[in-house]
Amino acid sequence: MSWQLVLAGLLVGFVIGLTGMGGGALMTPILVLFFGVNALVAVSSDLVASLVVKPVGAAVHRHRGTVHWRLVRLLCLGSVPGAFGSVVALRLLADPAAVARITQIGLGVVLLCAVVAAVARDVLDRRGRPATDTVTPKPVPTVLIGLVGGTAVGLTSAGSGTLVIVCLLLCYPALAPRTLVGTDLAQAIPLVGAAAVAHLIFGDVQFALTGQLLVGALPGVAAGALVSARAVGAVLKPVLALVLTFSAVKLLGAPTPAAFLASGGAVLISLVAETSRRAGTLSRG
Repeated sequence: MSWQLVLAGLLVGFVIGLTGMGGGALMTPILVLFFGVNALVAVSSDLVASLVVKPVGAAVHRHRGTVHWRLVRLLCLGSVPGAFGSVVALRLLADPAAVARITQIGLGVVLLCAVVAAVARDVLDRRGRPATDTVTPKPVPTVLIGLVGGTAVGLTSAGSGTLVIVCLLLCYPALAPRTLVGTDLAQAIPLVGAAAVAHLIFGDVQFALTGQLLVGALPGVAAGALVSARAVGAVLKPVLALVLTFSAVKLLGAPTPAAFLASGGAVLISLVAETSRRAGTLSRG
């Protein structure tokens, strides 16, 4: 048992419970950059851990009635085959060394997209729109959102808690934030399950690693959910922008000074976006 891995799981779990951000965007780069875990093993093991953690949040939203089940079904039509198929296609078409490299580069790209998506979400949230828990589904765009999100999660374990939510927000601007999160969490269970099964088939998962992450992540998620407050989440946003941008740039092979420079820019943009969102909220109130 490595207390460092348990602590990493605890911290990431706490952030997931506090902000709703997907664990793949945080845990996978931590495993690769700080623990030296092979990118493919990190993605696979994190997916299996997420498969245990995701239902906890989804169960809460189901109990509260903040899951749009028709959207969940449409998203799964794209996300499940996207997640499973992307893993199988990559493993069949490339040798193990190339797969690990492609996975690492893909993770870096998805993390950068996650930072952009988080800023876009703040910008979109300041629009004066009526919030509703029911919308009329748009089948084709929703299935495509699921396909893109599923492919990203299958290859990198990241993207569900950021990319899918922002795409849903663009497609359904009137959908209430609580229902956006609940719907995403519900569809993420079969999505992550499909990706995890594909990685299990090829023997990529290290269960010892997954188990140590879960020892910390499960109580971390519960603690984060209990402490959850908008003010605390707002404070964490610039920190997450810094961590995700630094991790992304390093995964893409850039030198450390460039990673710090890019991270500083991301923090500044995040602060401006959060300030703008708060100003918009106050003006509507």
